[in-house]
Amino acid sequence: MSKLRFDSRVVVITGAGAGLGRAYALLFASRGAKVVVNDLGGGRHGDGSNKKIADSVVNEIKSLGGHAVANYDNVLDGDKIIKTAIDNFGRIDILVNNAGILRDKSFAKMTQEDWDLIQDVHVKGAMKATKAAWPFFRQQKYGRIIFTSSNSGLYGNFGQANYSSAKMALVGLANTLAIEGQSSGINTNVIIPTAGSRLTEDIVPPEFFKELKPELISPVVLWLCHEECTENGSIIESALGWAGKCYLVRSNGCNLRKTINDSVTPENVRDNWDKVTDMTNAQHYNTITEVTGELMGALESLSSEKSTNSSYYTFKHSYTPKDTILYALAVGATIKDPYDFPYIYENHDNFAVVPTFYVIYGPLGCLSSDLFQKALSHTDINIAGSLHGEQYMKILKKIPTEATVETRFRLQTTLDKEKSAVVLVEHETLDVKTGEKLTTGQLVAVIKGAGNFGGKRNSEYEIPTIEPPKRKPDASYTQQTSVDQAAIYRLASGDMNPLHIDPNLAAMGGFDHPILHGLCSLGFATRHVLKIFAQGNPDLFDSIKVRFVKPVIPGQTLRTEMWRENKRIHFQTIVVENNSPVIAGAYIDLKDIVMSPNSKL
Repeated sequence: MSKLRFDSRVVVITGAGAGLGRAYALLFASRGAKVVVNDLGGGRHGDGSNKKIADSVVNEIKSLGGHAVANYDNVLDGDKIIKTAIDNFGRIDILVNNAGILRDKSFAKMTQEDWDLIQDVHVKGAMKATKAAWPFFRQQKYGRIIFTSSNSGLYGNFGQANYSSAKMALVGLANTLAIEGQSSGINTNVIIPTAGSRLTEDIVPPEFFKELKPELISPVVLWLCHEECTENGSIIESALGWAGKCYLVRSNGCNLRKTINDSVTPENVRDNWDKVTDMTNAQHYNTITEVTGELMGALESLSSEKSTNSSYYTFKHSYTPKDTILYALAVGATIKDPYDFPYIYENHDNFAVVPTFYVIYGPLGCLSSDLFQKALSHTDINIAGSLHGEQYMKILKKIPTEATVETRFRLQTTLDKEKSAVVLVEHETLDVKTGEKLTTGQLVAVIKGAGNFGGKRNSEYEIPTIEPPKRKPDASYTQQTSVDQAAIYRLASGDMNPLHIDPNLAAMGGFDHPILHGLCSLGFATRHVLKIFAQGNPDLFDSIKVRFVKPVIPGQTLRTEMWRENKRIHFQTIVVENNSPVIAGAYIDLKDIVMSPNSKL
């Protein structure tokens, strides 16, 4: 197994003169990184300074054959710290915000100075160094940032109101930077370490202190900072050679009123408090968009009929095993493949649904409503010229093999892309019988010729696609479509758009031939990824995001090229006959990796 190396990388570590920072610096340097060792040399209460502390770590690195320079600036002068990296090594790739101090006092006895000093070092200091590094990361389209939080921030701790609030503030900062930096290749994560350091010395029992070795945490931080690691926006806790991921969860809660015209009283809250606080089926949300969508769904459920002012539409549909089998066949499943057989035989012990089955409900809902008309009221819509541009879907619960479901969908925004309009539609599908939300997703429609209406070009609702790593694919799978593929998919999906079968309508849309549904190609690619990285097990599928680039003509051959990055599989799908990409910037997140026995990886 090859070692993780950092030979071309420059790392800045604040508070690197002792404890965790020193352990990070030594390990980074041993793996080839050039290290800026920042340490003011003050005490754990933020008093004093001593250049010898940073110098000793630099000398230790150099004695072992590594490359390092010292920086003695206060973290509030973050621009000077980053300048040291640029002046000495010409670049910066990784920033580990590790510096910290303590001023523990009960809240009643805490002074303004105790509060301000902690906020300055932990929050403002981390922000200043990150702000200085950010332009370099964006310019080179690469960066790794670590913020150091604490269990005191997540759970609170007596005598640490100043410290715990600062540490939780860093979690919020990291959450936003993970979003803003993703398109520029900047990953931001939070480490919650429990280690022996000058901050914890004399605070924990001596026998426990000696086991809290920083060297047991530094490998976790190194992995988070490596170019192979795709983790972004995560909180990772580590201690004693253990590591785990943390996140906030929310109960399902309940509506405190029965209709949209009702008010909420304190008595309503009292009588429903057990439901409000019931964490039995608590859920984790990845984005603020998901949370907003959940709240909009709760608003919609208050009305028995869709109000003309409601932002949600609904589409109800029942399906049986016959429908899921037809869908599997429509996306290329075959009895020749043992991994496909559970999708197409209802008596199989592991009979299951191809996990992308519910993507069909987004287009069906849109086409059965006036959503596009409202989104594009500025122009006449040419349905033949409308294209499915992007698709996102996340599975929340195992998809049943038969059910009655309701899909709620709403217009998020319409973007002006000059020659085209781009419509973002959020959709979520629920099991009508149980009320459980099964999937959530986003459809992006491109309406040719509907742009230049003076609208905005970008939106916070956009879920970005991500380009694959710049290396040869780790795996690929090739499969030919049928000349009847679009005709079969029309029946399986209910998307009867004549663009996919009528040559005359296809010509009106600017195509020489009827084209295959983009969602059909998505189904092919999903099966290919599951085949290689999950032994065909649909239960391991978590989410998918794709961008549709060019159309496929039924009968052409598809090759799905795949790159594994932890549990994320980046992929692109190519038409073999003309070597043209049809799906790009795509990825599937898996719950676990179970390699196919025939894989050469």
